[in-house]
Amino acid sequence: MMGELDLNEVGEWLSGTGPESDIVMSTRIRLARNVVGFPFLTRIEERRKSELERWLRDRIRGAKLDWDVSYQNLNETSPLERQCLVERHLISRDHANSKGDRGVAVGPRGMVSVMVNEEDHLRIQVLRSGFQPDAAWRQILDFDKRLEGQMDFAFSPEFGYLTACPTNCGTGMRVSVMLHLPALVMTKQIEKVFHAVSKIGLAVRGFYGEGTQAMGDFYQISNQVTLGRSEEDVLKTVAEYVPQIIKFERNWREKLITENRVGLEDRVWRAFGMLERARLITSEETMDYLSAVRMGVNLGLIDAIPISTVNELFIVTQPAHLQKLSGSELDTPERDENRADYVRRRLASLN
Repeated sequence: MMGELDLNEVGEWLSGTGPESDIVMSTRIRLARNVVGFPFLTRIEERRKSELERWLRDRIRGAKLDWDVSYQNLNETSPLERQCLVERHLISRDHANSKGDRGVAVGPRGMVSVMVNEEDHLRIQVLRSGFQPDAAWRQILDFDKRLEGQMDFAFSPEFGYLTACPTNCGTGMRVSVMLHLPALVMTKQIEKVFHAVSKIGLAVRGFYGEGTQAMGDFYQISNQVTLGRSEEDVLKTVAEYVPQIIKFERNWREKLITENRVGLEDRVWRAFGMLERARLITSEETMDYLSAVRMGVNLGLIDAIPISTVNELFIVTQPAHLQKLSGSELDTPERDENRADYVRRRLASLN
């Protein structure tokens, strides 16, 4: 079944229920795939691109999935709706801003999605709460096989899956783990993490992935190389090194509590007070305050707000979601006022 996307549905990855979810917001696995019979998107004509979008949409519909899929042609949606999808981590910024027929298919609660006509014909994604690389891999592998039953993927015995960008050839797989690392930022230990992961072929990216900045002390750790490495090898590297970062962050949180509990409590409660009382608040300020509150909740310093609500506020206070909630376009000062009003009302509703 195919229906329209429901942007009111909260993503599973925001639930805060997965393993190590006090530090790991989400685990994402993405597969890049292209189909035989159509040129790469860097060489395709608009007419063929439109034909490809319709062809892939029909094949996704015929994949015999165990759950319903919502589908949207992004060429028929508003810029605001596309930006909401970016903020939900369902499509990339490049996908939102490109031209021509392209789409996104999304499963329940955003756990599985497929970008159609992004950089490659297909970008298949599984997004899970907490640290779940093995579960995400099993889920995306099953989905990949179901799609492959509907089409022939471009594959070379020498180079593996063929992709528009040579850096994605081979497995076409990227594993990304989004970590919340406020203690390492506060204690200026974060550069040690950057230095260590770069030595083992992992990259550090911002809140919205490649080419974006860190927000709210969130960092994405992901593999850089796909060619010449098996899926199992990539998963093993992530499974070995991400827990070390988790332990590093957790140790510094405990050190902060032991050495300056009052100072840490003051930081957390000041942040909560600003969210609870502010009349104007920027997106960047909101992310910073929510970061402190999120750490406080997970350390047991504050129990006034569920972690799932904190996680959700990171997304719904972003510019596009705010405008969708208000039902109108807002300039920057209006967004700052609406954001503060929304957060105040949301926190008041918890009492």
